[in-house]
Amino acid sequence: MGKKFWLGLIAYIVPSFPLAFAWHLTIFADNYAKLDLLRADPILPMGFATMLIQGAIFSWAYPRLFSTERTNWISSAAKAFVVFGLLAWSYAVLAVAAKTQMNSASQFLALESGWTALQFAVTMPLLAWVWRQTE
Repeated sequence: MGKKFWLGLIAYIVPSFPLAFAWHLTIFADNYAKLDLLRADPILPMGFATMLIQGAIFSWAYPRLFSTERTNWISSAAKAFVVFGLLAWSYAVLAVAAKTQMNSASQFLALESGWTALQFAVTMPLLAWVWRQTE
């Protein structure tokens, strides 16, 4: 794995972890508490591990799926936002709402859809910027 892979991984993790912490455990903590589905004592290393795995896969896959041409990095970021964001939404939001008992599936869908959109709106431009050709 080359330098860009590791930088892409960092571009995914560095904003994701603090944003996730703030979103789930601070800003919308009361909303999530009303859903009655989150642990009282979240296991943060597990959350970090999921982001590490996701970031590694997204960084590996990015240059194989999207243009790395310097002039295309914004459009490639938008495409990655859609492709990777929809993939994450399907397994982390839609599937969880379908199989997890909670007080309001619609509230969960709204909260987690917002989270997923924010996460990928921040991370995909960074990932695209890392992978863009420098010359």
